[in-house]
Amino acid sequence: MSDIEQFLEAATRDNTRRSYQMAVKHYEVTWGGFLPATADNIARYLATYAKTLSVTTLKQRLSALARWHQDQGFPDPTKAPVVKNVLKGIRALHPYQEKQAKPLQLSELERLVAYLDTSIKQTTHQPDLLPLYRNKALVLLGFWRAFRSDELTRLMVESITLNPDNSLQLFLPRSKTDRSNQGQTYRVPSLSRLCPVKAYQDWIVQAHLQDGPVFCAIDRWGNVSDKALHPNSIIPLLKKLLHQASLANSQAYSAHSLRRGFASWANANHWDIKSLMQYVGCPLCQHTCRLKNLVLGDKNGKIYPGI
Repeated sequence: MSDIEQFLEAATRDNTRRSYQMAVKHYEVTWGGFLPATADNIARYLATYAKTLSVTTLKQRLSALARWHQDQGFPDPTKAPVVKNVLKGIRALHPYQEKQAKPLQLSELERLVAYLDTSIKQTTHQPDLLPLYRNKALVLLGFWRAFRSDELTRLMVESITLNPDNSLQLFLPRSKTDRSNQGQTYRVPSLSRLCPVKAYQDWIVQAHLQDGPVFCAIDRWGNVSDKALHPNSIIPLLKKLLHQASLANSQAYSAHSLRRGFASWANANHWDIKSLMQYVGCPLCQHTCRLKNLVLGDKNGKIYPGI
């Protein structure tokens, strides 16, 4: 691969690339379409899946097909009036309410952490202890920093420092909202309870981590992998933990439950929308972020009031 090809590949995020590949495969293989496509074929494709796929998914498929035509130097058929009108009609006849992850409330986070703490105290076998320490650090960092699953799996030990005031400083080289890949720095304060700083420190001490991914896979013999957990593994992991902690309806949660749970907590503590957006790392996406539907009041001046 040439330098230019490497840079072009790096310009597209891994998740986006996989999503585009799956969308093109769905059009060609599942539906049996031919590329390059005509506007009429794109319209027929949309009509075929109007009842089974959400408008959001259909729009993602269109984006992928548009990108394919642009990359190959063909005219983009998705911009044709017939395609736009068919999509508009689907939106009118088949309205779809987007499914959102159930927010993990603070009381539920407390129950989950209490379960992990009890398990840690009762476990003497080191290979069984390591996942408990890792999972506690993962849920607390994920909640208090409102991280997405891919952001949690991208954290590196060498990019995290402990400040003199006992807070953590985290650097993420890229994230979903960091379109220019400039990286973002986050601060995680030490708390009197449910503390993400102590949970992180306990985990890296137990796992003897000095560099590499913070959240890694662990085999049954207690060997810590040098590879990060896959972002898609966070959802089943969290559901499993919530089920073990005896929380009702554990299957309704996902990795985004941590992020939405923090937003719910911030709402209860009167954060304004601008402060929340800035805190979670998306100050410019008030109109697109899923947190936009939380109508917040005035922030009370404290980062973590009552904790």
